[in-house]
Amino acid sequence: MRNTMAIAKREFQSYVNSPIPYILVTFYIVITGYLFFSQLFLGRQAEMRGFFENMPLFFCFLVPLVTMRLVAEERREGTLELLLTMPITDWQVVGGKFLAGLGMMALLLLLTLAFPITVAALGPLDKGTAVASYLGALLLSGAFVAIGVMASAFTRSQIVAALIAFFISFGLFLLGAVVGVLPHWLAPVAAAMSVSSHFMNIARGVIDTRDLVYYASIIFVCLLIAQTTLDSRRWR
Repeated sequence: MRNTMAIAKREFQSYVNSPIPYILVTFYIVITGYLFFSQLFLGRQAEMRGFFENMPLFFCFLVPLVTMRLVAEERREGTLELLLTMPITDWQVVGGKFLAGLGMMALLLLLTLAFPITVAALGPLDKGTAVASYLGALLLSGAFVAIGVMASAFTRSQIVAALIAFFISFGLFLLGAVVGVLPHWLAPVAAAMSVSSHFMNIARGVIDTRDLVYYASIIFVCLLIAQTTLDSRRWR
């Protein structure tokens, strides 16, 4: 665990020392802030539903840009081989990079707390639903970060890693968008595989074990594939 946290700390510090995350975070806050306050003042709706409904789609674009460098950059610079020769396991490397990416997304979510505070100041805020929605957002972030780590482990190109992560994430999001037009026998399967469907279940304030297992499964499977990819490099 100590090695995992050490890697996570190093990766998170690299985020802090790079201008790119600040640009991404600023862009996200500006876009979501504009949509939120437009709904708040123009639509005269003191609620968070619209903000959270757009979150899965925004994260499809944002998270791949946050995670694209986690492994790909080390492969490109040749430092991954040095890292893998140290007395640490592949799981510790993957876990540390995952925690760093998740920490970055958690920081972003923390910055958006100004939105529910504003709603609470203007009208009644359903605190239970708001807390559940942020929990769902953190789980959603974890799933997308895990996908990003897996994609970053496949290639030395950050752009390719971002594109792979985007298409996988967007595909899982798109399943929820097309549920209504699919045949009856196929719609439940698409809903069960959709990240947005599970997220919206939690955002309604319903913490279902099936939703938690879904996100935990995506995280575990993607990190396992990333670990297997790194392990295969030891024998080349």
